[in-house]
Amino acid sequence: MIPLRDENPTTRTPILTFVIIAACVAAYFGPQQRVSDEIEALEFNLQWAAIPCEINTGEPLSINEIEDTFGRGDDTACVDDDGSLPTLFPDKSPYLGILTSMFLHGSLLHLGGNMWFLWIFGNNIEDRLGHVRFALFYVLGGVFATVAHYVVQPSSTIPVVGASGAIAAIMGAYAVWFPNAPVRTLIFLFLRDITAKWFLGIWFVTQFFTGTNSGVAWMAHVGGFVFGVVAGVVLRESAFGQRELNRSEEPLEWDYTGGAGRGPYPHPFERQRGLRDSY
Repeated sequence: MIPLRDENPTTRTPILTFVIIAACVAAYFGPQQRVSDEIEALEFNLQWAAIPCEINTGEPLSINEIEDTFGRGDDTACVDDDGSLPTLFPDKSPYLGILTSMFLHGSLLHLGGNMWFLWIFGNNIEDRLGHVRFALFYVLGGVFATVAHYVVQPSSTIPVVGASGAIAAIMGAYAVWFPNAPVRTLIFLFLRDITAKWFLGIWFVTQFFTGTNSGVAWMAHVGGFVFGVVAGVVLRESAFGQRELNRSEEPLEWDYTGGAGRGPYPHPFERQRGLRDSY
């Protein structure tokens, strides 16, 4: 299933969504494309990406660990050496890598898919949270997603890149706040309108069927989505959420206010006239 757009009006310009997309595109076509071969590409990821083993030990991968991983195929060659072994990037901060990895991508398809999902679902979350809260939510979602991946593979020495964990958090919040928002979806060769709760629910379930050798950090997707759902419920019940419930002065045909299922839904595919669609 490929989402094409949602019928979910916004009232704010999604400045931070634009900024994140621009930053990811700039990183991919900038420093990531300056590498001349696969060796330099690997070195770039080792320097800037999040790596579970490094989070576990608090130290950059040693040269021995790198050789065991990429020379001998042992992707759990993690050794707690207290920093005594020589490393390729001694100045790397393993924890800063959690942040920088959110802006790196492994391929043009990886980048394009992530940015498309971010645009479809992110602008409405930014609209509800505001720019500053959205930035904080995005970063926290990405961090939680990386931690979820680390919990299931603490000894992994494979770099993890991509914004998908943070975007999964956005999708989780979207499922809570806009469950009946229509999502125009391409299913094989057919166009169908699917409510967000079904589209996102199906997406979430499919993560558990990701192949073990696919190279996809599916647990980061799951962790990010769960973070988004939990944060969405907490924010909905907070004083901030209650203010958002009453933000619109006009009655709407379906709940676009962030009320997470509190509004009536006579027909989720009816448009509210006079409101700008988010594409």
